[in-house]
Amino acid sequence: MFLPLVAVLAGLVILVFSADRFVAGASATAGHAGMSPLLIGMVVVGFGTSAPELVVSALAASQGNPGLALGNGFGSNIANIGLILGLTALARPLTMHSSVLRKELPILLGVTALALILLGYNNALTRADATALLLVFAGLMAWTILAGLRSRGDSLRDDVEAENLTRMPLNRAVFWLVAGLLLLIGGSRVLVWGAVEAARYLGVGELIIGLTIVAVGTSLPELASSLAAARKGESDLVLGNVLGSNLFNTLAVVGLAGGIEPLGLSPEFLARDGSAVMLFTAALFLFGWRFGGLGRITRMEGGLLLMGYIAYTLVLLGTA
Repeated sequence: MFLPLVAVLAGLVILVFSADRFVAGASATAGHAGMSPLLIGMVVVGFGTSAPELVVSALAASQGNPGLALGNGFGSNIANIGLILGLTALARPLTMHSSVLRKELPILLGVTALALILLGYNNALTRADATALLLVFAGLMAWTILAGLRSRGDSLRDDVEAENLTRMPLNRAVFWLVAGLLLLIGGSRVLVWGAVEAARYLGVGELIIGLTIVAVGTSLPELASSLAAARKGESDLVLGNVLGSNLFNTLAVVGLAGGIEPLGLSPEFLARDGSAVMLFTAALFLFGWRFGGLGRITRMEGGLLLMGYIAYTLVLLGTA
């Protein structure tokens, strides 16, 4: 058991470091290529922080462990809202100024509902389900790019510029883009091996390991970037990271995993984990939408999200 635990910890450390360098290199490279700061904030940063989930889930599915892949995708969404936004809002309340992010809130709610309907239709993640999710992801990416090109003066753009995400020499940016990706792949292989071996030793399903240890671990880049941005008052960047990451996880991560290796699901997964991801997403929508008011997550609401995440984790461990 010692070696798998070391592998999990080492894999997580590599993922946190490599994800940060990958996002920095990708953002700067995109800036040198002429991409606007708003698009970088919407696409590169938000989706780039989900690179660990994507690589881990793809490797897990390709190695015959689709439960780990699915647990990582949905578990990361729950951790992003309950743990990351909960802790970040407790440290500093978050206010949503960006009109683009406000439009993404109902999209995330609808996409989450769509994914759960597809999974619940036949209690399985089939290749047809995966194809549908990936097609929706492609359409969403097209919409995101068009929305970013049409929007002017959005506060998310200001947050990206304040972070200096695009100010890096081109040669260094390309180096970290490539090196970060290679480290992501290497760290993911180590993490997946350790997680699978730990699950076998503990006698619990790979889905549980994916929903807990792997999901939290692959969400650590979002936590680090969110806390740093919150300290600087860049609320839109925090919320943009989580919204982009959750959209990416639901459509691309789960879709890619199902496309590689279909997976049968137990009714317990949909009742427990599917309900949890839907409830957390609905809470984020209600806090961020405010039905006409300025979207925000107060310290009290952040505390509720965090307590909800702790309660979900205790239920998960209890059923394991």
